[in-house]
Amino acid sequence: MLISRPAVHVVPELEGERCDSCGAAAKLTATFANAGELSFCGHHANRFADRIAATADKVVVESGFEWRS
Repeated sequence: MLISRPAVHVVPELEGERCDSCGAAAKLTATFANAGELSFCGHHANRFADRIAATADKVVVESGFEWRS
């Protein structure tokens, strides 16, 4: 089975974005085809990295953040 990974884009800053889980500054934003967009702080982005990578269509990561996926 071939698993395609989401398109990953690096941006200088995710200005004004907040984690949908805890409200901290977002380091990653993921777009899902049928579910919209979710933002994650560094902790939650890495905690859910496997699920994000498996289900997201597009991921935007703040420059300097090391996403586990």
